[in-house]
Amino acid sequence: MKVFRYAASLCAVLAVSGCNLDFPDLGGHAPSSGPVSFNSLPGWKDDPLEQALPVFVEDCHKVQSLPADSKLGGDDGTSRPGRQVGDWAAACNAARTVPMGDRAAARAFFETWFVPYRVPPGKRADGMLFTGYYEPEIRGSLHRGGIYQTPVYRRPPDLVRQRDAQGNTVTGRLQGGQVVPYWTRAQIDQGVLAHKKLELLWLADPVDLFFLQIQGAGRVRLPDERVIRLGFDGLNGQPYVPLGRVMVSRGLLQADDVSMASIRGWLEANPSDAMAMMEQNPNYVFFRDLGQGDAQAGAPGALGVPLTPGRSMAVDRHYIALGSPVWVQTQVPVDGHETNWNRLVFAQDLGTDIKGSDRADLYMGWGPEAAQTAGNLRAGGQMIVLVPRSAPGGQKTRSGAE
Repeated sequence: MKVFRYAASLCAVLAVSGCNLDFPDLGGHAPSSGPVSFNSLPGWKDDPLEQALPVFVEDCHKVQSLPADSKLGGDDGTSRPGRQVGDWAAACNAARTVPMGDRAAARAFFETWFVPYRVPPGKRADGMLFTGYYEPEIRGSLHRGGIYQTPVYRRPPDLVRQRDAQGNTVTGRLQGGQVVPYWTRAQIDQGVLAHKKLELLWLADPVDLFFLQIQGAGRVRLPDERVIRLGFDGLNGQPYVPLGRVMVSRGLLQADDVSMASIRGWLEANPSDAMAMMEQNPNYVFFRDLGQGDAQAGAPGALGVPLTPGRSMAVDRHYIALGSPVWVQTQVPVDGHETNWNRLVFAQDLGTDIKGSDRADLYMGWGPEAAQTAGNLRAGGQMIVLVPRSAPGGQKTRSGAE
């Protein structure tokens, strides 16, 4: 089961004061990784990299608007470049000189300015796990009435994030000068935010809201067929409890059967128990109106740039720096069949359950096909992160890899 993305602006993610990310103590160094050859990447020469290059250039525009010493992630105990904005300057400047739409030139650019590094193994016993996410499209209204009774809330003004005495960032609300836990999902469902004029719009089904929050962004089609795009704008700070895990523990689903479809199926088949079940997860997501905008652009990810179907993914930034190109080898369900999926993807997003070097969530876009692919995607594979050079490379890297 997928969970919501942190589709926030980059400077919000980096908490600009030097724009440094907050990293917890990792408790030691991650297993070492090493450089590999571009020729060792299955399908490398078959990927239309001219489609990937504009995604990288867009990342560069955002990243290079920050101070050179801003941290982007990848603080996993290794010393490879790419963790700071300044590490990307040379590659970003070179990318702008590459002719757009030229496949050979795009491939030469990546091979010249990057070194492929194998991502160190994580702690999962079954190895790497790829899942998928998408933007659901649901029916809603700008006004409450009729079937539209479920509010979608914007970020409340009393929701705060502060550092506690131990230096940890905590989310909640101020009470007597102290940060106390924010309202839970159940309390919000029961109306604690009602009459505060926080409603962006209204949905017909609370289950639609729940899955909109899991995905972190979506599109709401109004009665007049206009589409409002919604983006992530904050969490209530309560712990995230996976509903699939709760259902398995209660014997409502088998562990092997847990998916977005099976969870939704249970909720829709048990309407009298659905609200209480969803409230087992006290975590709650708030949204912002992205407007109608470009219907062919994805919601903004953690980097603050629109996500690109099939080229964007959510990662654990402790292991992979935001903005990094990553070569992904996995299998994706297409028309009911598992299909080899080898392509260059960009670390542009984060997710609550994307923890460790062996987890990633692939963005599949929007619409019924994206929903089906993302909902059924659960596969192994591997990731190779492309680390930027500070100067053009030749046929061999300093480490001896191509």
